[in-house]
Amino acid sequence: MTAPVNGPVNGSANAFPGIPADPPGGRKAVAVWGIGVAVYFVAVIFRTSLGVAGLDAADRFHVNASALATFSLLQLLVYAGMQIPVGLMVDRLGTKKVLTLGAVLFTVGQLGFALSPSYGMALAARALLGCGDAMTFISVLRLGTRWFPARRGPLMAQLAGLVGMAGNLVSTLVLAPVLHGVGWTAAFAGSAVAGLVVLVPLVLFLRDHPEGHGPAPRTAGASGGFVRRQIRESWAEPGTRLGLWVHFTTQFPAMVFLLLWGMPFLVEAQGLSRTTAGGLLTLVVASNMALGLVYGQIVGRRQSARIPLALGTVGLTALLWAAVLGYPGDRAPMWLLVTLCLVLGGCGPASMIGFDFARPANPAERQGTASGITNMGGFLASMTTLLTVGILLDATGDNYRIAFSTVFVLEAVGVLNILRLRPLALARERERERERERAHATVPGPAAPPGPVPTEPGRALA
Repeated sequence: MTAPVNGPVNGSANAFPGIPADPPGGRKAVAVWGIGVAVYFVAVIFRTSLGVAGLDAADRFHVNASALATFSLLQLLVYAGMQIPVGLMVDRLGTKKVLTLGAVLFTVGQLGFALSPSYGMALAARALLGCGDAMTFISVLRLGTRWFPARRGPLMAQLAGLVGMAGNLVSTLVLAPVLHGVGWTAAFAGSAVAGLVVLVPLVLFLRDHPEGHGPAPRTAGASGGFVRRQIRESWAEPGTRLGLWVHFTTQFPAMVFLLLWGMPFLVEAQGLSRTTAGGLLTLVVASNMALGLVYGQIVGRRQSARIPLALGTVGLTALLWAAVLGYPGDRAPMWLLVTLCLVLGGCGPASMIGFDFARPANPAERQGTASGITNMGGFLASMTTLLTVGILLDATGDNYRIAFSTVFVLEAVGVLNILRLRPLALARERERERERERAHATVPGPAAPPGPVPTEPGRALA
């Protein structure tokens, strides 16, 4: 992002008047950001709660595999469809209003799912939940960019993803035994209380940005064509499109496994008990959380690692799926299933790399829209795979080897687009970096050293 060099930006005090100062970070930033990620944490618990209740849902509503997949498909369809509108809302209305609305919607959706007496009403409840869920992650990313210095961006994004996976862990370790202990209605209705709990600090204490670091006031006539302009200018950036395809290619294998089809695959195709299958799902989440910290540190220190990390994760995921699905005999050995789950844990952290391409490609006032476009990628791939796996299972008599082969097709499509867009996106990043260096070198200030200001060590582009 290159600042104009003709005056202060965002009303923040700065020794270099033409270059926007980074947000200060600090304890207050951590507290405010913590409120946002707590909302996201609860949203992920609600989103992934069906993953541990898929077989129970099939029994409760008397549906087959395709109809069961429709639950997650509709939820993700709403989620993906809301990403650009939510990004626009965050850019226009601010984080607090959007997060508050999202928390209300996903709480009502979870409660409705608990009380639904029919398949149709349960579908409507999951759609409402997906709508509220869609408003959380983009808002949390926006909080990170508004409250923390830019160099912390990759790490804050990975930490947000890590907190989300912790929500998935709660679904697996807590909700699953509660569901089998107290029953469907009590388990889902009880979990809905968490939505009310996070609403209180959200309404009372969350702030969109630190004092003095608010968005620049809109100029006269700026509201005209706002939606079209935001989408057009965000999409015109190769970095935004590359971010979308990185997210598309990396996220969906683990998302599909955790959200719906992992438990049936491990129980029905691999002959494991529900307890053992739940342990493997937990392993995916634990691996995700550990690798999230590693990926965030690597990308934050050396941007040249972004593409190798993303493509390496895709390649390793494809290799392990091929080994499991192609293993001779009816069932893969436990060591191979454990290895698959460990590797699937890298999909979430790798998908966050997509935002590390979209973020520097767009100015602050387009961050929400650009993040929304990027975030659509993985969820579009997940929707496609969820539906295709369900259809193929019904068509082939529950042949999981054929059904899960869908993973390879979508990964191939994604890799081709990543390779196509990579040169354009990196060329634009290098151009922006040169403009930023020139701006720092030419803006006067008593503290400015002679000559060009060096860039941050380890931030080479690749």
